[in-house]
Amino acid sequence: MADNESRMAKTVNALKDEYSSIRTGRASAALFDKVRVDYYGTPTPLNQVGTVSIPEARLVVVSPFDKSLISAIERAIQKAELGLNPSNDGKVIRISIPPLTADRRKELVKQAKSLAENYRTTIRNIRRDGNDELKKQQKAGELTEDQLKTETDRLQKLTDKYIDEINKVYEAKEKEIMD
Repeated sequence: MADNESRMAKTVNALKDEYSSIRTGRASAALFDKVRVDYYGTPTPLNQVGTVSIPEARLVVVSPFDKSLISAIERAIQKAELGLNPSNDGKVIRISIPPLTADRRKELVKQAKSLAENYRTTIRNIRRDGNDELKKQQKAGELTEDQLKTETDRLQKLTDKYIDEINKVYEAKEKEIMD
């Protein structure tokens, strides 16, 4: 039971991580978490080759530790398909975050909804695996019929709890996108 709960909690955290990379119209360092820069042939996270700072609500500034990487960082941001255009002045890269259009907001909400559904499915799969394990234990004589019913009900309550949590995370993200 504890294993199932930890797997479900990890699933919810994975959804939160996934949502942090969805652009909402505000500048956020989390947008660049998945950006990988070609650092001497090795894909390296952006935050390991430069400092990502947010001086204003709609502006991100990337200061590379090594100035020779400026064009590689710029290419990596463009390749990441964030819909952002970086510009550099030779020392830092400035990325202005344009306001989202109504259509783009709807697209992002659809994307968020689809992600939430995928993670709900993952939670249900964990429940199915748990139920299969309980049935094996009952066949092996480790659980009685009553214990099986009790444990199956506990697993269902756990599943409901984590699906509710996913719904809350989705609703918060939807509200954030639409604001």
